[in-house]
Amino acid sequence: MLDMTYPHRLKSYLCGSWRKGQGGAKPLAHAATGEIIAEIDSTGLDFAEALAFGRGAGAALRAMTVHERALMLKALGLKLMAQKEEFHALSLATGATPRDGQIDIEGGIGTLLNYASRARRELPNTRILTDGPLEPLSKDASFSAQHILSPLRGVAVHINAFNFPIWGMLEKLAPNLLAGMPAIVKPASQTAYLTELMVRRIIESGLLPEGSLQLICGGVGDLLDHVTGQDVVTFTGSAATGQRLRVHPAIVRNSTRFTMEADSLNACLLGPDAGPGSPEFDLFIREVTREMTAKAGQKCTAIRRLIVPRAQVGAVRDALHKALSHLPVGLPDDPATRMGALAGLDQRADVRRAITALAAEAEIVIGDPDNVQLVSGNSERGAFLNPVLLYADQPLRATSVHAVEAFGPVATLMPYDDLHQATELAAMGKGSLVSSVFTNAPEVAQELVHGLAPLHGRVMIGNRDSATTSTGHGSPLPMLVHGGPGRAGGGEELGGMRGLHHYLQRTAVQGAPRLLAAVSGRWSDGASVRRDRHPFRKSLSELQLGDQLLTESRSITLADIEHFANFTGDTFYAHMDEQAARANPFFDGRVAHGYLIISFAAGLFVQPDPGPVLANYGIDNLRFLTPVYPGDALAVTLTCKEINPRAEGDYGEVRWDCKVCKATGEVVALYDVLTMVAKVWDAE
Repeated sequence: MLDMTYPHRLKSYLCGSWRKGQGGAKPLAHAATGEIIAEIDSTGLDFAEALAFGRGAGAALRAMTVHERALMLKALGLKLMAQKEEFHALSLATGATPRDGQIDIEGGIGTLLNYASRARRELPNTRILTDGPLEPLSKDASFSAQHILSPLRGVAVHINAFNFPIWGMLEKLAPNLLAGMPAIVKPASQTAYLTELMVRRIIESGLLPEGSLQLICGGVGDLLDHVTGQDVVTFTGSAATGQRLRVHPAIVRNSTRFTMEADSLNACLLGPDAGPGSPEFDLFIREVTREMTAKAGQKCTAIRRLIVPRAQVGAVRDALHKALSHLPVGLPDDPATRMGALAGLDQRADVRRAITALAAEAEIVIGDPDNVQLVSGNSERGAFLNPVLLYADQPLRATSVHAVEAFGPVATLMPYDDLHQATELAAMGKGSLVSSVFTNAPEVAQELVHGLAPLHGRVMIGNRDSATTSTGHGSPLPMLVHGGPGRAGGGEELGGMRGLHHYLQRTAVQGAPRLLAAVSGRWSDGASVRRDRHPFRKSLSELQLGDQLLTESRSITLADIEHFANFTGDTFYAHMDEQAARANPFFDGRVAHGYLIISFAAGLFVQPDPGPVLANYGIDNLRFLTPVYPGDALAVTLTCKEINPRAEGDYGEVRWDCKVCKATGEVVALYDVLTMVAKVWDAE
């Protein structure tokens, strides 16, 4: 068990054991009380050895299938969620209120669970993923290419920020572990004690293969000197630090993948239609208040610039004065507190210096950074700061309000005169993670979003329709990209399964279809086929790629077309009116319905008796290529294209290549049929 007597000496977890630094430890203080609660040091630890250990351990992850890794993440997420109260108790020391802690703790664990779930829904249960369709390279289908994605053979090095010691770790760990790559996590020292606690619980769970996760508590020393082209380095934090890391000699020399997510001057824009009294005005004020005060404004996505119509400046200032001036600031465990402390006294000093720089071009209209008012706690020992709002009357002439970020409960209000100017002001931040627009007018939303999009990783539109369901300006979601251009770092994280691509190598494999099928696990034209018995009579244990059925043919009659039209109600003129159909440049007369064709196709290949095929759950990539006229005879070629056994359960998914052709050989329709098939089937 973790010894939580204070000060607790943090250890690093490297090469399968907990290790203590050999130098002078740095004290870490409770953000709200100033009490020394931990000491941190990584001096003397062998980081080259840790990287080598991780690279060797990666083989165990790569040997697992995607679904096996996903189930591992699911089990880990559930385990950590059951222990969340322990994390919440220690989270108070970071200055976070219990509500702030939910963003970090439940938000981080929820991201882990989300990735586990999405991977099992969206990805096949394989070790190697295909990327995109097969690319034919010859007319006779004897030579083709397929892009595949395979796990890199290095280590993902995650250098994280202090503001989210749990979410910051888990939102990167989820995709890299799912991709099959081990990680070394280096949390920011200020709040590393919370990260260390969670890593201890992860290691104790025994759910990850040894070496999948290592931890550095303290400086990274010469770690980056030893990265290779198979490693990945991710960074979250200040733009200045990230820019230094990006040009590290080893990263440049080895073309090591580097992903950066930096703090940015995110904006919130109020539409000209959203005046006082409108739902959008009230939502704007509520969102700004929340983003300025959640985590005491220490969020990379927090709102830093308020861009509003010049005519609304007074109303916005008055509404924010009412919301912010008497907001209760105090000890994070005090029920009366609405906003806790910054992460430390050094951080508060940084914020105060940034406010001074901003005040050179803007006036402070709400708050006094030097006079802290509290409902509990000590303003000298705790890193408390009341919310501060500044106003810049001529923002187009200003520089600091678009360049200096006070990483705390601080924002600058600025007016615009037209929509073009509003987007230009947002662009002066030189790239941001997120901006939000509050409007109920479609034309305003269109102009502002089109202007904002090139400089932002995400744009959130807020209005009355989504008021009760919106996740808000500052919530990075697992299924959406998190990152931004320019100052924001130029990187992307999360984004659903896109997040895995940072840790996978995309390779174009060229060759004969028969060999490509063995490599990719996907059959294509030109690959081997087997026609022994109806493939719908085979369970997953019997089925092979290339198992194929050639059906008998069926002729389409005019009576079929008319019956289908009357039965379904689809009486489109091309099916019912000979003269009108001939006037259509695509047809030579009345044609069969596309859905009649695939219905008849199903009648040709479906095996009616109970068997291993449990259900048809969809059709993908349906294309109608040639019109079908009365008198045309159709036949189907059905081929097993992909087999995806579930890691859990007694069934899997099978993708079938379906080709419908005329007797002349013309292809009428191409599509994939998706079925659920039992792993084992007992005919008795």
